[in-house]
Amino acid sequence: MIDWAKVSQLRDEIGAEDFSEVVDLFLTEVEGEIGDLRPEAPTESLEAQLHFLKGSALNLGFHEFAKLCQAGESAAGAGRAEGVDVRAIIGSFAKSKAAFLAGLPRLAP
Repeated sequence: MIDWAKVSQLRDEIGAEDFSEVVDLFLTEVEGEIGDLRPEAPTESLEAQLHFLKGSALNLGFHEFAKLCQAGESAAGAGRAEGVDVRAIIGSFAKSKAAFLAGLPRLAP
């Protein structure tokens, strides 16, 4: 679900203090976008929303969530936005976030 090697690499590249800020910013931005992502919402912006979420997810190692966003982005781009399972994407983020936050303390310095 979480690509811990990617998470470790990012933390090592930017340092522990900046990593904490990046995590906070990531969660704030993604949660804001997730809040706008509703199954009943109009689908014209779905492709762009999922593209943003996918990119954010890949940067912080949310592998499974990114895969769902990619599939939804592709479907929306092909004119099949109404078939995108937005609830599954939202649920994947919630599970990924929980796994990420639970695993962070175990991440080796």
